[in-house]
Amino acid sequence: MEHSYSNIASYLPRMAELQPERLAIAFPTRKLGPGKFHYAKWSFAQLNHESDKIAYALEQEGVSKGVRSVLMVKPSLEFFALTFALFKVGAVPVLVDPGIGLKHLKECIDEAEPEAFIGIPMAHLARALQGWGKRTLKKKISVGPSLFFGGTSLKSALTKVPKDFSYKTRDTAAEDTAAILFTSGSTGVPKGAVYTHGNFIAQVDEIKRIYDIRPGEIDLPTFPLFALFDPALGMSTVIPHMDATKPAKVEPENIVEPIKEFNVTNMF
Repeated sequence: MEHSYSNIASYLPRMAELQPERLAIAFPTRKLGPGKFHYAKWSFAQLNHESDKIAYALEQEGVSKGVRSVLMVKPSLEFFALTFALFKVGAVPVLVDPGIGLKHLKECIDEAEPEAFIGIPMAHLARALQGWGKRTLKKKISVGPSLFFGGTSLKSALTKVPKDFSYKTRDTAAEDTAAILFTSGSTGVPKGAVYTHGNFIAQVDEIKRIYDIRPGEIDLPTFPLFALFDPALGMSTVIPHMDATKPAKVEPENIVEPIKEFNVTNMF
């Protein structure tokens, strides 16, 4: 399928134009009862705007096209905005499952040779103590207080974004690296899979074709990373309250109740 763009993030502003007020993502923040939660929610317009702001801020901090950037942030609305922001600037998010253990984490991060590290304070503390990416890291951005490990806080960087700013998703070629995703390591040493923007766009096209997914559907992914495809497909995302690294241990009502509450049409 031919596209007028090749950056995977370009789907988001398009969907923000087509269905600005429709729910893009709902994330559980507070338990109200068995399987019942209060959800923080963003529309497609909000998700697009927040990721635009972060993209602008990241570029001002030197995280730009081609910069490999470790992202260690817990699943949250901010996680999705950050990931799309990295795609928008043409940077290369490096995503590693923290559950693989400290030794493998260091090996994976060193192998990826990142220039930037974006993470919560606990991730930066582990980075400083374990020496992750020591040889190649130049930019450190904290999603939270910077504490003693230096770098810049994302909150501080966002205060420098002008109120009248505008952001245009950077052009990328189909063959440009879009992300480096490490396997879980369940069958051996975790391996880094290199995805191009062309790979991601082809996957979106095939998922849409094979499953006949249409804008307006509602997805409940039990693996948060797969939710990144949803905005490209025009689907709303409802994140369930669970430990994605231990799906068999989820409380059944934490899956059943949001399916009923949001009228979920699709689930992985």
